[in-house]
Amino acid sequence: MVAAAPAFAQAPPKIKVDDYVIDAEIMPRTGKLQAKAKVKITALEPVSVAVFELHNALRPTKVTNEKNQALSSERVTQDYSLRIPLPAGLEKGESTTITFEYEGNLTNADDGPVEGLKLAFIDNNTSYLLYAGRWFPMMGYGINRFTATMNITVPSFMTVAGSGFTGKAAAPGAAGRTTYSFAWTRPSFPGSIIVGSFVEQEFPAGGLKFKTYFKPLKKDLARVYAETAQKEVEFFSSQFAPLPPGTTINIVELPDDTVPSAWAPEIAAIASRAIDEKTNYRLLANALAHQWWGASVSPASRDDFWLTDGFARYAEVRYVEQAAGAAGFEEATKDMAVGALAYDTIPLSGAGRLDPFSPEFQSLSTDKGGMILHMLRWVMGDAPFQRAMQTFALQFAGRPATADDFRKVAESVHGDRLTPFFAQWLDGTGAPEFKNKYAIYRVNKGFRVVGEIAQDLDLFRMPLEVRVDTDGQSEMKRIEVVGTKSPYAIETFGKPRRIALDPNNWVLKNSGELKVRAAILRGQQMAAQGDFTNALSEYKKALETNTNSSLAHYRVAEIFFLQRNYQAAANSYRAAIDGDGEPRWTEVWSYVQLGKIFDVTGQRERATNEYRKALQTNDNTQGALEEARKYLEKPYERERGVSGN
Repeated sequence: MVAAAPAFAQAPPKIKVDDYVIDAEIMPRTGKLQAKAKVKITALEPVSVAVFELHNALRPTKVTNEKNQALSSERVTQDYSLRIPLPAGLEKGESTTITFEYEGNLTNADDGPVEGLKLAFIDNNTSYLLYAGRWFPMMGYGINRFTATMNITVPSFMTVAGSGFTGKAAAPGAAGRTTYSFAWTRPSFPGSIIVGSFVEQEFPAGGLKFKTYFKPLKKDLARVYAETAQKEVEFFSSQFAPLPPGTTINIVELPDDTVPSAWAPEIAAIASRAIDEKTNYRLLANALAHQWWGASVSPASRDDFWLTDGFARYAEVRYVEQAAGAAGFEEATKDMAVGALAYDTIPLSGAGRLDPFSPEFQSLSTDKGGMILHMLRWVMGDAPFQRAMQTFALQFAGRPATADDFRKVAESVHGDRLTPFFAQWLDGTGAPEFKNKYAIYRVNKGFRVVGEIAQDLDLFRMPLEVRVDTDGQSEMKRIEVVGTKSPYAIETFGKPRRIALDPNNWVLKNSGELKVRAAILRGQQMAAQGDFTNALSEYKKALETNTNSSLAHYRVAEIFFLQRNYQAAANSYRAAIDGDGEPRWTEVWSYVQLGKIFDVTGQRERATNEYRKALQTNDNTQGALEEARKYLEKPYERERGVSGN
């Protein structure tokens, strides 16, 4: 997640795009895109200027109205916009068509809409024109639904993946080039095109088709990914709504130099590094979940983006529960909670003023949005919650929705008001930190625990589980926590040994563990942007809360390693090994990294000793054991001109 343009307030849309007809030629050898786009627009109120968004590397060569009269255009690079004055203006409800002819070279991230991130890129290996890359004139990112017909011409040895494939043919007058045609007739977001020398394979299943577009090196993994996608689609269909019969799901390999995953109608694209023998079913599940939450139900405004991102995140976590059981579900839920707490000073209902690609927006809309659904499931109960999700998916299929629309659907199923719940988690900030004071009394038939739950949010109201572990059977009671102090009493037959608040983690709450992980997450995001000073500051906050955090020590070591401060890096890797061991992979990778440090500093015998220690852990997280074996055979060498590896 990379920070983009400065935060800006939302302005109500004045125009919407209805339809595109795009003819585009991709020239991988030169990195050039040449395109013509006929754009049908409708005024939502009287307007005299149409404002589109277009990648700054793309230059309009001609703009005309539906009478083929030339229109002027004004480029504003600060917000990658293109302003088109409309001489006659448009009245509310009036439509017109504007035709753009444009071209440009998409060979780096310099002029893209998100600083430092390639979203539209053309080269000889894989070319991708993602919807977020603004490779065609667009409005209302993520909000304005549209239909589209796209004809994409590429060299004949390449294959094109997109939404609504209708056929391919030799490009007229262009030997050695093929035109792929796509048509999407239901308003959605069919704006992503991926081009490469793919091995295309098809796997029919249950009235649907699963197609894979993998590079030759990954083609043998196509079947297992198609089968995994089939299981995930079947699960989501049972939880939300079935996909239309005959739907094709295209699973596409993305290069590693762009986003980890992307989606469009019928498209689930994941990075090459996630396609290996240990199937990354979570990333795939998230991309597929957007067929329901994004392609079908979409947000009405940027404040409502969590209806796409948060719903897809929670769908992913629900599938983890299905595939990996309670332990996997618990860990995935903690991941969401960490993201939800990473930036807890901005209410989710006001996230629209943030840039959609900023870490703050991503954490709020994705993780806090997912946590809201997790907590709503706890408040409503499993069966009513699932009915609410199904009703919402069906009622708003193919159209935008607001958070208030979802609240009303949930209330209609729940049979009671949920306004306080949504006000608390959508409009409020922060999360409670629970403290428990209690006394144990012996009574005639056993024991009574009399306690008080305290927390620091005066307006807080949520049910909370209290579990009392005894010599015999544990007792569980649901307590309504209201305000800063909530008394409770629980009777048990056996003597109480331990009392746990919210043992199943149904409620978003602050704790020492989550504070550590949230600080580490913020540090990782800063480090990814090259802001090592502030990243170290966040890791220091984590260590102030937990001096034994293996993960915090490991992240500190990473930065020192990147800066070639090898002694400091070695010290921190040792601290990671001697820490709390959470997560487990920090041990094996600390040994591998220590081996690299000794290799770089000319201490081969000590390096091989560390690699052997890595092998002894028998932990192959992210290929750690292969990495250790590799450098046992041949010493690690630092790449020239690169800090770290």
